[in-house]
Amino acid sequence: MKPFAILALAVPALTLTACGDNLVAAKPLNVVSGHIVMGATPDRPAVGYFRVQGGPQPVQLVAVTADLAQRVEMHESVKENGVVTMKPLLRADVPAKGELVFKQGGKHLMIWGINGAAVRAGKLPMAFVFTNNNNERILFDMVIKPAEGGAAADHGAMDHGSMEKAAPDAAKK
Repeated sequence: MKPFAILALAVPALTLTACGDNLVAAKPLNVVSGHIVMGATPDRPAVGYFRVQGGPQPVQLVAVTADLAQRVEMHESVKENGVVTMKPLLRADVPAKGELVFKQGGKHLMIWGINGAAVRAGKLPMAFVFTNNNNERILFDMVIKPAEGGAAADHGAMDHGSMEKAAPDAAKK
């Protein structure tokens, strides 16, 4: 009778262990890295780059905000007819267990009027807003880097203020 008692205790323990492994395997949605490159001159916008690790379900990033900046917009560089232009981006897909990357030459943030205190502190607290069940917000401090010779100057030189807003369907990517 003792072998049956041992077996009766072992089966639930194995079942619980298997459930625990599934919970560990499902990593949560998370902003895992990011930084901001200041504009070449104080009147030019800064550019933000980051990486989001997808959770168990696909979601969309619908906004990035910062209390210590005047304006934050998501943009995408697009090549049309041999010319690279920038278009506003209203949302960006984060695949389940995949990643969304905002990087130079692709999707990126444009950030106007970063508060001097944030610049001196070397970081800008930002909120990333997603379209999951509860419109999850993930807070992440973006490290602020000074303007570099090429990338920030090129983005900063574009006139983002006169850019037309694309129709919502055209801006979805």
